[in-house]
Amino acid sequence: MKTQFAYETVVGLKVKNEDLYSDYRKAMTPLLKKYGGGFRYDFKIQETLISEDPKQINRVFLIFFKNKESKETFFADPEYLKIRETYFTPSVESTTILSEYDRFQ
Repeated sequence: MKTQFAYETVVGLKVKNEDLYSDYRKAMTPLLKKYGGGFRYDFKIQETLISEDPKQINRVFLIFFKNKESKETFFADPEYLKIRETYFTPSVESTTILSEYDRFQ
């Protein structure tokens, strides 16, 4: 069996416009796949019991890439930045990076 690596980030968001955020996900997913990325988990949450960050969270997801460089290239892509400005920025109040790590698959 071939061992593969992935670079994963666990993210918490405070989504303030679900419809617009859904449009963001639809628009960015093909580009995300082009960079070898995807989502492993995605949760809508109602209550946070403990948090080191004062920002509220109502969405938690795990996004992955084949490595950290792929992640950085994706988030710097001009096409992604346009999608982000159009959909993500007006639909998300805050972002909290909960964890980032390399993972053996």
